[in-house]
Amino acid sequence: MKPIAVYHEHPDWFRPLFTELERRDIPYVRLDAAAHRYDPAERSVPWSLVFNRASPSAYLRGHGQSTFHTLHWLKHLERLGVPVVNGSTTYGYELSKATQLDALVALGLPFPRSVVINDPSQAVAAATDLRYPVLVKANVGGSGAGITKYETADALAGAVAAGHVSLGVDGVALVQEAAPLRDGHITRVETLGGKYLYAINVYPATGSFDLCPADACQTTSGVELVGAACAVDAVKSGLRVEGFTPPDEIVAQVEAIARFTGLDVGGIEYLVDDRDGRHYFYDVNALSNFVADAPNVIGFDPWTNLVDYLESRVGAAPAEVTA
Repeated sequence: MKPIAVYHEHPDWFRPLFTELERRDIPYVRLDAAAHRYDPAERSVPWSLVFNRASPSAYLRGHGQSTFHTLHWLKHLERLGVPVVNGSTTYGYELSKATQLDALVALGLPFPRSVVINDPSQAVAAATDLRYPVLVKANVGGSGAGITKYETADALAGAVAAGHVSLGVDGVALVQEAAPLRDGHITRVETLGGKYLYAINVYPATGSFDLCPADACQTTSGVELVGAACAVDAVKSGLRVEGFTPPDEIVAQVEAIARFTGLDVGGIEYLVDDRDGRHYFYDVNALSNFVADAPNVIGFDPWTNLVDYLESRVGAAPAEVTA
């Protein structure tokens, strides 16, 4: 069997994946998304499968060069007929919160009221028909990056006038209503192969938008999770989690989103607005690194399910391209 290629740039998030692959003696190689090259004229690759684990937040770690290079490379692999998990279509949704909202519109699913802008001068006008507080949310985000909350129109106007409103790496952002969270949490539903895998309620630290579940080191009761399962700096995050089972209606909607976006493995997040008690989807995240210490939070190890899925996707070596 040709090795599986795991394409990533974060140093810690995928240690459990590598451990499970090694436990099963599945050959794999790690490809560094931050320092990568490919030949457009090549006709084959030495891998049975490519697992895309590139993160849109790579620029926070000085690896912004990986963001759009990854999109080009995935399209190249697909042209060659290489099996890709979370390929270019899915990664395209990962790189655009605006495009994610278009998918939700196409599916008839609810999301917080939002307007897309490409210049800070448009922010105040974009929020005219929105309820404050509002978020200015970078189109290319990840790990809570590029999100700022404004309580009033004057606060937003002042930030724009002072040149403090940034739209992120592609110059596009959402101006979006910031709903008060019912019971102080959001819900993240993980999917695998287009199907529900598990869900967790995530209680963010005060003022934080970083909801990475791999950074959670406490349950809602304050019990410390297994530290070795967490990222190096996770103890500082203040993130708390609990296992949760969403209503069947929401599970069905999540699975519809996963199918529509081609999401092989990923987390879909929603909140319940405390003002009206309704749920709203707001993020399609193709970079699932799963909750820390999963057996103690959700009762099983999802990395085992993930490697089962990868094995099922490994096919015959692609034929060489002749034209």
